[in-house]
Amino acid sequence: MALFQAMVKSVLSGDTVVLHNVNNPKQERVLSLAFVSAPRLRREGDEPFAFESRDFLRNILVGKVVQFRVLYTIPTGAKRDYGIITLPGGLTLPDTAVAEGWVKLRGDADRKDDSEASTMILQRLEVLEARARADSKGVWAETGGHLETAYELPDPKAFVEQNRGVELNAIVEKVLSGDRLIARLLLSPTKHVQTMALVAGIRAPSTKRVNPSDGKEQPAEPFGDEAQQFIETRLLQRNVKFTPLGVNPQNQLIGTVAHPLRGNIAPYLLEVGFARCMDQHSTLLGGEMGKLRLAEKKAKDQRLGVFQGHVSTARPSAGEIEAIVSRVQSADTLYLRNKQGIEKRINLSSVRQPKTTDPKQAPWQAEAKEFLRKRLIGKHVKVVIDGKRPAQDGFDEREMATVTHNGKNVALLLVENGYGSVIRHRADDADRSSIYDDLLLAEDQAQKEQKGIWSSKAPSTKAYVDYSESLEKAKRQLTLLSRQKKVPAIVDFVKSGSRFTVLVPRENAKLTFVLSGIRAPKSARNPNEKSEPFGQEAHDFANKRCLQRDVEIDVEDCDKVGGFIGTLYVNRESFSKLLVEEGLASVHAYSAEKSGNAKELFAAEQKAKEARKGMWHSWDPSQDIEDESPVQTSNGTNGDATSGERRKDYRDVMVTHVDENGHLRLQEVGGGTSELTSLMNRFRNFHLDRSNDQPLSNFKVGDFVSAKFSEDGDWYRARVRRHDRENKKVEVVYIDYGNSETLPYSSLRPLDAKFSTASLKPQALEAVLSFVQFPEATPDYMRDAVSFVSEITNNLQLVANLDTVVDGVWHITLFYPDSDAKESSINAEIVAEGLARVPTKLRNWERAATDTLSALQSKQDEAKADRRGMWEYGDLTED
Repeated sequence: MALFQAMVKSVLSGDTVVLHNVNNPKQERVLSLAFVSAPRLRREGDEPFAFESRDFLRNILVGKVVQFRVLYTIPTGAKRDYGIITLPGGLTLPDTAVAEGWVKLRGDADRKDDSEASTMILQRLEVLEARARADSKGVWAETGGHLETAYELPDPKAFVEQNRGVELNAIVEKVLSGDRLIARLLLSPTKHVQTMALVAGIRAPSTKRVNPSDGKEQPAEPFGDEAQQFIETRLLQRNVKFTPLGVNPQNQLIGTVAHPLRGNIAPYLLEVGFARCMDQHSTLLGGEMGKLRLAEKKAKDQRLGVFQGHVSTARPSAGEIEAIVSRVQSADTLYLRNKQGIEKRINLSSVRQPKTTDPKQAPWQAEAKEFLRKRLIGKHVKVVIDGKRPAQDGFDEREMATVTHNGKNVALLLVENGYGSVIRHRADDADRSSIYDDLLLAEDQAQKEQKGIWSSKAPSTKAYVDYSESLEKAKRQLTLLSRQKKVPAIVDFVKSGSRFTVLVPRENAKLTFVLSGIRAPKSARNPNEKSEPFGQEAHDFANKRCLQRDVEIDVEDCDKVGGFIGTLYVNRESFSKLLVEEGLASVHAYSAEKSGNAKELFAAEQKAKEARKGMWHSWDPSQDIEDESPVQTSNGTNGDATSGERRKDYRDVMVTHVDENGHLRLQEVGGGTSELTSLMNRFRNFHLDRSNDQPLSNFKVGDFVSAKFSEDGDWYRARVRRHDRENKKVEVVYIDYGNSETLPYSSLRPLDAKFSTASLKPQALEAVLSFVQFPEATPDYMRDAVSFVSEITNNLQLVANLDTVVDGVWHITLFYPDSDAKESSINAEIVAEGLARVPTKLRNWERAATDTLSALQSKQDEAKADRRGMWEYGDLTED
């Protein structure tokens, strides 16, 4: 008897298997186990233990390469071979099946083959059967073996509703095509359902079939047989997990079929090009559809299977328009302005901002909106309208559009970063993004990387404090903001042409900001109110140029209701100037002079007048001549009537250094100094760690570094002032204290990012003493003056009156904390010691302080009379 080798394709019953050639799966043969019979599986009702008997054989044989020998053949009816099967491990059938009680010896077994070898096999089987019967194994059991099997689902929709998304154990009984199976669903140990199931998300080519209407045979579609064979070799009669998702129009189940080890089979079929993605299943699969699209893309790129002739084509840009993003309403809604200046609202196709109703997503709305604002506001974009949503449920008609910026799809950018989700469109919804599949892929990737709304952590929310809520709060914040120049801010709302709501992120501050130096006409606040002439135009211009833009502000003062007054810069250009140039605001002379922008603003106003723009459309040059007198009178009044009244702006300070020219370096006592103390503690600990002992390389003048102060050996933040490459030395300025020194390279280290000026700005402020002039022309007296100032201010907390700020330098009058009289200022004490004098050339604001100047002059006269300091040889200024 010849010994053959084959692979087991399937098991028909507990005693019959289907084998195929190892190298050619299409060559099949049926083999029954010799001398035995098993219970039969029948549609009208299974015999007891029929499923269990077949399942025993299925579990040990399917997909295995075995050796078999044919013992005899029965030619009657359909020719059938009977024999024995041997597995690689030595297991033999039918011996094992008889021993386990899953088959019985045939009544006529002794008449099948009378050879000596067969007689010996039969005797061995009889002994094994006797033992199985004695032990009540398998079919010899007195109980069990009854199974309820249904061959159709009475209500597939109800079944799906009950089991949607539930993984059910199943066995693939037959593979009809690459995407259609007959599956046995194992609902319970005693209840099975055998039904057709469609693999979700794919459409495979059909196999050869007979048309029931005319009986004609229809050939298989290209790659139909290959797709069927691909599934058969991997799933036929294997245990799988079937997850119901829905039903098709023919009421057939749709679901995912998962291989026990490799998972969902659909991507593997798509990767080899034996199927295409089925759009209609997108809503059933959700994010899982992205995996299928990716698998399909691989096959397309490699031109495999059904994609052999695939050619990637670029979408035409017909209907594309260009526009500017004027406002970001939310993460999925934009306002666009076209070249004609017409503004309209659009919604991004197929994406949705973080859901308000989802407690996990809702906190991401502000961050998602800010994500788009930073990238799009004021930028040129290209827009393609994909469709329209009619007005319904209280919502206006909406245009759905694909928006691209610099070649990047905005919706895709949003989804990639986890700031939006993809809408699951209905099958009949054609108003979807042209890159819908890419959106699904991006969402799947964002979920994997736990970005944005898919993160397990909530976003860090920024709570802005409204400092314009009251005058008291405004004054408190004014102290901090007025000493900073060009503070980064965002225009959150435009109230009128010259009044805004701005956000200052680094201070967590919300401010009402009023432009200084100008007056813009008022716009109407509601439909019942009337605007001043050109008020609405000014408002519209401010909206167009400022709304949601990144800007910079200089805060100068605050008004009586808590509004902050100052200059707002858009793209580094004063917006006050732009407004005046367009003839949409006029210059307010007094406040313009006070802010120091008068010259620039008056020039802009003159330019608008000459061009007859806006409110100057009917300007008459003679009007300016008539108006000159009142302006001069006003300025004269401001200079004389209140000449003795000085600005009062007291600050607690400490003098940290006195330069050789008498300029001071101050630290303002408060939040900054407390933060500096904390930073220095962390800074010291950082440099104690040897792992941070990294030499500095590739630095240049102006760079911020860590420098080791020669006097105490501690590390401080510093800035490179000069670089002597020849001697390998560097002059640095300690930015928090103002002193400087020259150090070797070995005393420098890189400044770690967490100690940078972004985390805490330099604390040393440059200042000069008001109303005094040091003897710089006489070095000896100058050294005495510097030494004296250093001595009387050393390690003392003082009070400084900020008289004015010129080019970022404070002009101050210093007082001891317990002093209150003008004569007791440190400025006066220095003059009294003959170490400084009252300047002969005074600025306007100094001349206005007549009381202070009179007191200082008196001190100077006393110093001259007593021949103190620089006056020891008399008045050197006299000729």
